[in-house]
Amino acid sequence: MIEKTCECGNEDDCCKLTGSAQDRFALITALRRGQETHGYLPEEVLREISEELNKPFSQIYGIVTFFDEFSLERRGRNRVYVCRGSACGVKGGKDVLNAVKNIVGVNEGETTPDYEYTLETVSCFGNCAVAPAMLVNKDLYGDLTPERVETILDPEPDTNEE
Repeated sequence: MIEKTCECGNEDDCCKLTGSAQDRFALITALRRGQETHGYLPEEVLREISEELNKPFSQIYGIVTFFDEFSLERRGRNRVYVCRGSACGVKGGKDVLNAVKNIVGVNEGETTPDYEYTLETVSCFGNCAVAPAMLVNKDLYGDLTPERVETILDPEPDTNEE
C-alpha cells in the first residue's frame, strides 16, 4: 500500500496552499520505491501506482519518461555514469569513458547481459574541480585516469592468469 502523506508533515497548511503537494509527493515516492524494488519500473508497477493514487496511467508514464532517474527497462545492479561535460572532456573524459566500456563490456546506454552493469553518460555532474568524473551507483569518483577506473570497477584482478 502506498502512503499518501505530505512531505512537510503539516498537511493542513501545505496541501491547502499548493493544492496537490500530497499527490506529487506520493507519486514520486511510489515511483522511487517501485524502482528500488525492481531496479526499473515495469508496466504492472506503473498500473498499480496509477490505481492506488487514482491517476491516469498516461500521467504516470509521462512523468516516468520525463525524469532521467526513472527507467522502464531493467538496469544493471551497478549503474555507472560518466560525465561528458566540457571540463571532463578537456581533462581526459573520453579516455575514462573508453576504459569503462572496455572493463564492463558495453557501450553507453547498454546493460551487461548478466545485469551487473549499466553504462550511461551525463552532460555534467557539476564537479568540474575533480574532472574527469564518474558516478558509480551513489559514489562519485573524480580525478580519474583509465588505470584508476580499473581499480574502481575491477578491484580484484584475476590472479589465475598464466
